[in-house]
Amino acid sequence: MNKIQKLAVLSVLPVTAALTAFPAQAAERPTCPVPTKAEAERSSDTKIDKPPRGAAALKGVRVDHIPKGFTYGQVVVNKHDGITEYGYQWGDDRSDVDRKHRSLWVRVVCWPKASEPAQLKNAPFDLGTFSGATETVKIGGRQVLTQEGDGALGHGRYAGWVEREGVVVTVMASRPLVPELAKIIKGIKL
Repeated sequence: MNKIQKLAVLSVLPVTAALTAFPAQAAERPTCPVPTKAEAERSSDTKIDKPPRGAAALKGVRVDHIPKGFTYGQVVVNKHDGITEYGYQWGDDRSDVDRKHRSLWVRVVCWPKASEPAQLKNAPFDLGTFSGATETVKIGGRQVLTQEGDGALGHGRYAGWVEREGVVVTVMASRPLVPELAKIIKGIKL
């Protein structure tokens, strides 16, 4: 083997090693972000974060666009019917009935049966069901199921999509935040 052939073989080795590592890395990545035991305990104890957490409020989820003006936040974990709901709620100190109240709820649901947005109408969520007049639209580069917020969720816009099979993301933005909903949705990364 001459010098050029040796250099060619040696230069290909790192690329080959990197390519063979991809399947292993993909297998190690969890299919759905799940809360830690500590987060589940914080949720059941209804602990409030003052000031609220930022972009990495949920382990395994990044929310790159969080509007300004929130004064508190809270982790919400719920496990039932074979699914895990893991979310974070940001809010301000205004009354929930005040139309200027600012709130944002981002939730990841590990639901093995989820594969397309239309299924969200029948999802076994405890809170935040798609039970009203829904429509499928493109928001923030994603195909989402959306509806007007109802009394239980507050005023604003509710949206949800299947990030990948078995992983659902929902977002509830209060009325003052609806103009930023596309930025919020686009900035969510799992």
